[in-house]
Amino acid sequence: MTTATVINSEFDQAIALEPDPDGAGRYLGELGAGWQIGGGINGGLLLAVAANALRRELPGHPDPLSISCYYLSTSGPGPLSVRTETVRRGRTLSNATASLYQWGPDGAEVERLRVLAGYGDLAALAGEVHTSATAPELPPVEQCIGIEHAPPGLLQQAALLERFDLRLDPGTVGWAVGQPARQGRIQGWFKLADGREPDPLSLLLVADALPPVTFDLGLPGWAPTIELTVHLRALPAPGWLRVSHATRNLAGGHFEEDCEIWDSAGRLVAQSRQLARAPRAQV
Repeated sequence: MTTATVINSEFDQAIALEPDPDGAGRYLGELGAGWQIGGGINGGLLLAVAANALRRELPGHPDPLSISCYYLSTSGPGPLSVRTETVRRGRTLSNATASLYQWGPDGAEVERLRVLAGYGDLAALAGEVHTSATAPELPPVEQCIGIEHAPPGLLQQAALLERFDLRLDPGTVGWAVGQPARQGRIQGWFKLADGREPDPLSLLLVADALPPVTFDLGLPGWAPTIELTVHLRALPAPGWLRVSHATRNLAGGHFEEDCEIWDSAGRLVAQSRQLARAPRAQV
């Protein structure tokens, strides 16, 4: 199975890297302001940048089968450096780490995130996904709520939404008019706005693309990710993705957010769990 890619898509530009002449396994890139949400760059986009560096380091194993990331400090627009280390090269699976750095006001390097991943080749797998999970039941795309209906305050805090064609299930967007369902779930249809078809790296972005599920709990505001783990099951088919975010536990100012991503062929192609800090209460 193959997926088409729009040349020079915004996503591909955002994760683009060049070799760092200062050392092997090191790369340089740039984070754009258009991928901000709340106080920093979206965590899924950052994970895709680090994953792109590891892809370049692991020929023959282009896809993250399992990738975990700890976010150590807030990333902002500007230059970045990624340093990788290959831990093990195997026949069907390789393991590697990556750290993403930026530079502080004083010129000192600041580590933004650290990744540990297992890479393989999804194209070499059967492509069939056996699961007891069921895809979210969504109204047709044209009956769902687009970002043009989002509250102005949300759009001001989330520039990255302009890069998405996101259509949310009307049953999970009561929070937008002050009537959250308090079920701990947000779900909808997803595509990149410029038409780029999904692939393994873009699925890392999708895993963190929907508004924080705490919105549905009546807690608006930025919910920064502490840790995010994504498991990829198959190469996604072209077309719309169905995405569901849900939480069951909020304690000590933190909550988990579970995500499932289903492709247009009806397969569960990725799933993730993250731990995030709950938005501060509005006063």
